[in-house]
Amino acid sequence: MRCVIARFPFELTKGGVLESMKGIKPEPVTGESVIIGRRHYPLKQVGQVITRQDRRDFSTAEVLRAMTQLGFTCRAVPKTASPGILSPMQHASAMLGTPVTV
Repeated sequence: MRCVIARFPFELTKGGVLESMKGIKPEPVTGESVIIGRRHYPLKQVGQVITRQDRRDFSTAEVLRAMTQLGFTCRAVPKTASPGILSPMQHASAMLGTPVTV
């Protein structure tokens, strides 16, 4: 499949992406991700590996579009386990019995 990432055309196949990502350790996912095999990879990491370009040269939307068209499952930003993470001041205030509103 032909796709454009960072204004450059690439001929990508699902098998080619699988082969390129073989042996690559996934970085921690903090934003959107793609499932390749059984691993979750950040879109920027996948884009860098398959295009051999700097991550600043392309957007996650370009890689997301390409991976979706190839049939990979893409995920949105993961939800945090505890939505109410307190700052040190809020934590101390809560321990004193007077919680500070966020």
